[in-house]
Amino acid sequence: MIFDIYEYCNQGGRSYNEDATGYKVVGDNGLFVVADGLGGHSYGEVASRCVVDTFIGGFVGDTEDTEGFLAEKVSEANENILALQRERNTVLKSTVVSLIIKDRKATCAHVGDSRLYFFKDGELNFFTEDHSVAYKKYKAGEISRDDICRDEDQSRLIRSLGGPDHNEPVIYTFPEELHDMDAFFLCSDGAWEFLRDEEIAIDLLKSGNARSWCEKLLVRMMERIEGGNDNLSLMTIIVRDD
Repeated sequence: MIFDIYEYCNQGGRSYNEDATGYKVVGDNGLFVVADGLGGHSYGEVASRCVVDTFIGGFVGDTEDTEGFLAEKVSEANENILALQRERNTVLKSTVVSLIIKDRKATCAHVGDSRLYFFKDGELNFFTEDHSVAYKKYKAGEISRDDICRDEDQSRLIRSLGGPDHNEPVIYTFPEELHDMDAFFLCSDGAWEFLRDEEIAIDLLKSGNARSWCEKLLVRMMERIEGGNDNLSLMTIIVRDD
């Protein structure tokens, strides 16, 4: 099994980029991470890079307990951000969405509103649920899922890294084995707010590789961005049989 991967990270309409992405592949095993820092004035950039480096630096590919590894890295990243807060005497926070693929099984973990989508046989099979006030409104039936990106509370997170509490990850192991052309899409909120679920699936079906898939999504986004938009990060992953 091999991984076809493409990542894109851009400051968008902001003067600085507080997103960070990264991945590490060791044989048939891979770790993939997207983080969205909060804090402004470059501090968010420090927080998100700290998260990605914490995850990637601790991955050697032979992790047996993938859920335990992700839980440990979330806790470690949180402690590292708290240490940076003490060092810089300022507030730094970050979201994280992460994925481990090992022995054809996948496990994901997330805190905040950066998302992961999983596609099997070209159809959306799973997506993470945002830790935000807007998403709670959607779950309560107050707004539609498409309205989350326009809601006044979209940026109000109820979980994030960089605090003594409210930093618990949701961890999920996919029950099915991965097969050829199964695909994952990881992104920050600056990306998903411009995309609908069905559009992500359509562009996957039209694409022969991870780069093409990502570029098609970016074309859709660019047609909708009006300026002053948030940082945006996308990572597309397509599983290939050897």
